[in-house]
Amino acid sequence: MESLNTFINPLNPPSTRRIPLKPFQIHHYPKTTQRNLSSPISCKLKSSQNDTTKGSTKLISQKILLSENMPPPLAEEGDGVEAEKSSENGKNGAVGMWLKRFPRRVLSVLANLPLAIGEMATVAALMALGTVIDQGEAPDYYFQRYPEDNPALGFFTWRWVLTLGFDHMFSSPIFLGTLALLGASLMACTYTTQIPLVKVARRWNFLQSTKAIRKQEFSERLSRASVRDLGIILMGSGYEVFLKGPSLYAFKGLAGRFAPIGVHLAMLLIMVGGTLSATGSFKGSVTVPQGLNFVVGDVLGPTGFLSNPSEAFNTEVHVNRFYMDFYDSGEVSQFHTDLSLFDLGGKEVMSKTISVNDPLRYGGFTIYQTDWSFSALQVLKDGEGPFNLPMAPLKINGDKKLFGTFLPVGDSDASSVKGISMLARDLQSIVLYDQDGKFAGVRRPNSKLPIDVGGTKVVIVDAIGSTGLDLKIDPGVPIVYAGFGALMLTTCISYLSHTQVWALQDGTAVVVGGKTNRAKAEFPEEMNRLLDRVPEIVGQSTSEHSEDHGG
Repeated sequence: MESLNTFINPLNPPSTRRIPLKPFQIHHYPKTTQRNLSSPISCKLKSSQNDTTKGSTKLISQKILLSENMPPPLAEEGDGVEAEKSSENGKNGAVGMWLKRFPRRVLSVLANLPLAIGEMATVAALMALGTVIDQGEAPDYYFQRYPEDNPALGFFTWRWVLTLGFDHMFSSPIFLGTLALLGASLMACTYTTQIPLVKVARRWNFLQSTKAIRKQEFSERLSRASVRDLGIILMGSGYEVFLKGPSLYAFKGLAGRFAPIGVHLAMLLIMVGGTLSATGSFKGSVTVPQGLNFVVGDVLGPTGFLSNPSEAFNTEVHVNRFYMDFYDSGEVSQFHTDLSLFDLGGKEVMSKTISVNDPLRYGGFTIYQTDWSFSALQVLKDGEGPFNLPMAPLKINGDKKLFGTFLPVGDSDASSVKGISMLARDLQSIVLYDQDGKFAGVRRPNSKLPIDVGGTKVVIVDAIGSTGLDLKIDPGVPIVYAGFGALMLTTCISYLSHTQVWALQDGTAVVVGGKTNRAKAEFPEEMNRLLDRVPEIVGQSTSEHSEDHGG
């Protein structure tokens, strides 16, 4: 055992002493001018009570330094909650002073747990309803989908949807009002419950009787030990330790007490970000053939009353090229669009090839690759052309795409025009049918291989695709991401145990007790391991050592 440096005041009654996070040191700061005295003492210490392998005793010298600095002010036991509240009235922030103006009854109602659970359930139900009801459609759509002559569930018609704003659920007054009420409940709970719990947890709470210590979840009595040695062991295990005469108080895991406040703040961030996204965003979709342009502002439309256009709306987007990747089976694996962005002066400000899950971001807006289409087919007819034949989507069962076009053959002014039909599922192969609807063959674009269809020589020059793009401006996304990140972090921190330990020097014995708010099954095992490391005082020095520790 190494030498132990400790500061005590022999002239005044024992005052509160704090053990800082330095191994094998206990500091005490006396009241008057500094005066240091040095006096060596000796005692016999025996190792841990469970250590039977080392039976010999050792004579260990300890040096006591006597000093008379002013001790740090501490709240004595029994000061009361009211005294602490009055000392902290001037330290509350502007938010606390604003909340204090509310009647306590209003705060208690808002902080009611069943009310908060009901608010969260209502928000969840409205969100689920918003996913079931198609959002942002024209009124005619809801007239047909929810008619009055055949109401859903026997009562739900288009009047419910349009009157309550369920066609734009996430910016409707009923949804935003419920979110505001839930936010008020979270703030009230934080102010009336969580913050006072943290204040109590931070208070140095000494127990002055063995009976009070025995009432804790865990208690033990060390027959020949020193409360200061126990403090050193606890400090080495991460506890913050305080001494006051023969009494000891230690705690660790205070961050677990702050975590619920962080959880509430993270939830508020998520709700603020979600509200900003619902009321201040712009959204739009466009399908653009390869080689054409569009202006961002012509595509984006506001989603709420907080939506505010920016200079980026004047950006012009040019589709340089659209192409697809395919699996060996012929199925489409990925879409790619090469885009160039130009400002009002026609200067290119950015270019990027986007794909699914790899969007373009510029000036606050984001362009996503979401879909594709077949725009036109370039063909040569008997060496003439090329002709651009528009491809039209054809409806088939399932989610497969099918496009078709028609190449007239003969007199186009005749009453019954005949021609060659061409079908395609993607941009890599074209199926041709003759004038009678019989299969004529398959050709790949750019293959330059002619095919004779009913006496007409056809060459497939190129297949021109269209890219499907989604554009969005969402100022709430960074706030929502920050809120979810904080929520995950504070949720993990909330699982940290807040552990408190009390001890009292009772003659030559030390009575130890403790409790924790989590990991209750492991707590007794941890305490027993720590107490096994406390050295036992034996021999003639026992009385001297106990008198020195007992004050």
